[in-house]
Amino acid sequence: MVSLSGTLICASEEQLRAVLDHLPEHMMLTRREPGCLYFEVVQRSDEPMVWDVEERFVDQAAFEAHQERTSASVWAEETRDIVRDYSVVTDPS
Repeated sequence: MVSLSGTLICASEEQLRAVLDHLPEHMMLTRREPGCLYFEVVQRSDEPMVWDVEERFVDQAAFEAHQERTSASVWAEETRDIVRDYSVVTDPS
């Protein structure tokens, strides 16, 4: 299993609007991907410019397919300048 966790940090109202506008489709498409076990992006109530991100994929191949699809998506284009602070952990079992 491959897990990603971290934050998406908006620096402006424009970036916040991009997340709000494009996140629903990004979440829907990701959750439909083969091998996606869990995908959640939640806006912090006390820091609305910060989003907590948690992802789990069945294996490295599924995670890489997600990364490839996402890199060519509207989501990637519209949120390209937003700071991401993620860590990825692979569980070999």
